Amino acid sequence: MAQLNRRHLLQGTAVLGAGLALRPDISAAMRVADDLAPRQRILFDHDWKFAFGHAFDIARDFGFGGFQSTFAKQGLSGVTAAEAAYDDSTWRAVDLPHDWAVELPFVNNDTYSLPAPDKRREYEEDEAAAHGYKPVGRKFPETSVGWYRKVLKLEKGDELKRLTLEFGGVFRNSTVFLNGYILNQHESGYTPFEVDISNFINTDDKPNILLVRVDASLGEGWFYEGAGIYRHVWLVKTARTYVPQWGTYIKSDISGAVDIETRIVNATDADKTVTLVSTISDGEGKAVGRLEMPVVLAAQAEATVNQTTKLAAPRLWGLKDPHLYSVRSEIIEAGAVVDVFASTFGVREVVFKVDGFFLNGEAMKIKGTNNHQDHAGVGSAIPDGLQVWRLQQLKEMGSNAYRASHNPATSELLDACDRLGILVLDETRLMTSTPEGLGQLETLIRRGRNHPSIILWSIGNEEPQQGTPRGAKIARDMVRLVKRLDPTRKVTAAMNNGQGYGITASLDVLGVNYYVTRLGPVREKYPNLPVVGTETASTLTTRGEYERSESKLYVPAYDVTAPKWGHTAENWWPLYNATPNLLGGFVWTGFDYRGEPTPFNWWPSVTSHFGIMDLCGFPKDNFWYYQAWWSDKPVLHLFPHWNWESGKDVAVWVHSNCEAVELFVNGKSVGRKDVVKDLHLEWTVPYQPGKITAYGYRGGKVVMKAERKTAGAPARVVLTSERVQDIVVLKADVFDKDGVAVPKADNLIFFDVEGPAEVIGVGNGNPTSHEPDKALYRKTFNGLAQAIMQMKRGGSGTVTITARSEGLVSSKVTLKV
Repeated sequence: MAQLNRRHLLQGTAVLGAGLALRPDISAAMRVADDLAPRQRILFDHDWKFAFGHAFDIARDFGFGGFQSTFAKQGLSGVTAAEAAYDDSTWRAVDLPHDWAVELPFVNNDTYSLPAPDKRREYEEDEAAAHGYKPVGRKFPETSVGWYRKVLKLEKGDELKRLTLEFGGVFRNSTVFLNGYILNQHESGYTPFEVDISNFINTDDKPNILLVRVDASLGEGWFYEGAGIYRHVWLVKTARTYVPQWGTYIKSDISGAVDIETRIVNATDADKTVTLVSTISDGEGKAVGRLEMPVVLAAQAEATVNQTTKLAAPRLWGLKDPHLYSVRSEIIEAGAVVDVFASTFGVREVVFKVDGFFLNGEAMKIKGTNNHQDHAGVGSAIPDGLQVWRLQQLKEMGSNAYRASHNPATSELLDACDRLGILVLDETRLMTSTPEGLGQLETLIRRGRNHPSIILWSIGNEEPQQGTPRGAKIARDMVRLVKRLDPTRKVTAAMNNGQGYGITASLDVLGVNYYVTRLGPVREKYPNLPVVGTETASTLTTRGEYERSESKLYVPAYDVTAPKWGHTAENWWPLYNATPNLLGGFVWTGFDYRGEPTPFNWWPSVTSHFGIMDLCGFPKDNFWYYQAWWSDKPVLHLFPHWNWESGKDVAVWVHSNCEAVELFVNGKSVGRKDVVKDLHLEWTVPYQPGKITAYGYRGGKVVMKAERKTAGAPARVVLTSERVQDIVVLKADVFDKDGVAVPKADNLIFFDVEGPAEVIGVGNGNPTSHEPDKALYRKTFNGLAQAIMQMKRGGSGTVTITARSEGLVSSKVTLKV
């Protein structure tokens, strides 16, 4: 918004019950059911201690690996920090999710020298730029290994139960210790895993010491990946007869037929007969079905139980009404409930045809974005509320689909997509048929198959073997596993070459990255194979910049720049929208992310330019292009800003879905133009201080107005907020004395917090900024800065946040907790 109006001024000092919560809060619906007794699922995120280890120096790595005796005797790992008497007072207190990489300074690559302009390759690249110049990897042994320590407090009777720790994701190569015993080693940085600690707890008064060693020396991707326990950890307590993790598989169709497959484990030494009661409830909590079945369980064995029913007049899950049913699974033994397990599912029909994608019989284009798990201030450790907020920005833009690229998404993101009505392409990290790769794939499927939002499984992205006979063999094994675990969904892979060969024969849907002109042979060979653009666009823009700068390493925010493999928004979307056998696509990317700063893949660039929004989620101008043609919202977006040198010819663009738009410069019309579907409007006018105004017409009448004014010097900061769950997203804007946004403002903003909350990260979307993400201050970049605030556990009262900058009028927001 170019001008500060009265509403903004009032917001600067408003008392807000929930910030500026403009979108529905789905937090209550997303909470794991509290009513699971006697099962306990306890969030285990708080009160950890953290310290750096060392990749090579055993003494600095707390004795891990000393004298090659780490695995010689169980319980005698030699790790000093595993001892109950160890003094961890020098370790730092942290809560999860935690990404230590985002806390580290940026470090230049001293082995790379940027060639002179006339010596550079077409796409010059410093490999260190891909990960955003963070000191993690083999070259940085002192900051690539981290240790987490926690005292595990147990209750009386826990020794009779099954106790597990559920890790949502640890990057990377984690080793879990309890009381000196090494219980688990997990390689993947993206797949969740479970650790059974039942046999290793102390049953006397001794404390239970939990340690997790995380080694991020080796990466799994070619992009910023973070480091540490960056997803949730849960302590789960159950009886010895229980439903295991992801223990239900619920299949349904739009006729109302429901098939519930439940796994039950008897981890006792006695045969027993139990009763499984499965209660289906609708989104309002009303029971709509109850199934009961006796189950005979052998000692130390597992049984799989199938129960079927039919819902009367099922309410379908869709984009506008993402209705979810729940299943409460109760195991009853001798008249008593011994375990309860909760699941959700949605009733919907997904159909891919060669000439269309259909959800519940409705034809639609897939309007998706690709996204890495990365946000300003927090890196890969994105809190649940911020996950929801990011998805809300995408949905506001008109996006209906999300590709988790290039790895399994966090479970909480999938939950949010279920609740918000967003389609998901969920993707495994490794395209391989090794035991490790198939194990990761199985985890992906078992965890995700009850999520109605997931419409496609992807077995890989741009792998070297994609078009080869070897790739074909690997894909066959992977797809065979997927179909065994989930025969209800289609399988794809993202291919940037070799289409029609190699893995193509195993795919239900062909995923194409960019090169749609290569599809001729595929159409002839596989005429009935549906095609989705798994990656499209790769448009390059820098928010608030309208001229390319080789010195500042910025590209213009106009939709004019793309790499050799990519396209502008207006190149790809009109083609896909008009071509029936291109079912839609996923833009690379919804948000900027650390690393891959194409076209300036060298120092000091640290983040990408690919996003429709920047790293903070501040929209770039292309946001309104997509909103105009992807959503039903009326759109009239005028840009650029109106602060230039007198007489300079300025390209003025409008993104709009009105029928026509007329542009005025200081009250004088420079022409009215008809809007052409899927395209922008453009005028070139000499700059004159003052204002430009665009009027949008429908039916010959003005229905919308947009304006840009010449701004004066910075005079005030205005702070606004959006709250989702325990997270508040704060935006600081800089305005002149007349309330006009100052487009090039770079004022240093301080964020002061009073009350039970804290700032957990800051950002501004500047792709070359090396300011710290963990701070209480940030410069604005082209007039904007962001702080992510989190409510403190158990806090109550009010929180007041003040945004201040030297020489400017400050602003504050007060929230009731």
